[in-house]
Amino acid sequence: MIFDPMYLVIILPGVLIGIWAQIKLSSAYGKYSQVPVESGMTGAATARKILDHAGLTDVPVEEVPGRLSDHYDPTKRALFLSSDNFNGRTVAAVGVAAHESGHALQHQAAYGLFNVRMALVPVTQFASMAYMGIFLLGLFLGLLKVVLPIIIVIFAVMTLFQLVTLPVEYDASRRAKEQLFRLGLV
Repeated sequence: MIFDPMYLVIILPGVLIGIWAQIKLSSAYGKYSQVPVESGMTGAATARKILDHAGLTDVPVEEVPGRLSDHYDPTKRALFLSSDNFNGRTVAAVGVAAHESGHALQHQAAYGLFNVRMALVPVTQFASMAYMGIFLLGLFLGLLKVVLPIIIVIFAVMTLFQLVTLPVEYDASRRAKEQLFRLGLV
């Protein structure tokens, strides 16, 4: 296998953008996790209020371990907040809780891209686990040219998932901001 410097031209921008985005996220979260929210509400109470106001009283808000492990699980119809955000009374905790509640509101409204993303999750999970194994198998068996099209399809699926995820995340944040202001939580 011969290394082609063009690989760096193709791969490096994506890697750098990913690192930059992670740094920006961590920085913003760190900054606003030090700012108390004026209402004094916890992230859990904020999520509960948003969900109840939307008629989603049957969606539980549960605490999970980890840092920024917050998520809405549409298969369980449950919202999970990391301990810091579940118990936190900061702008970051309330913002994250509202954002995750935004996903529950998307689910309730049958938001199209949310449903597409849900459909892509199992395929993407398989693809993200399989690509390295397929690549290594092809490399060791000398069949890299044979498995390369498969790897390209796998990366295309993962790219499609990311392209669908971005507008879903922006929409969840838009819904969250709307609810935070409408309910007087900020």
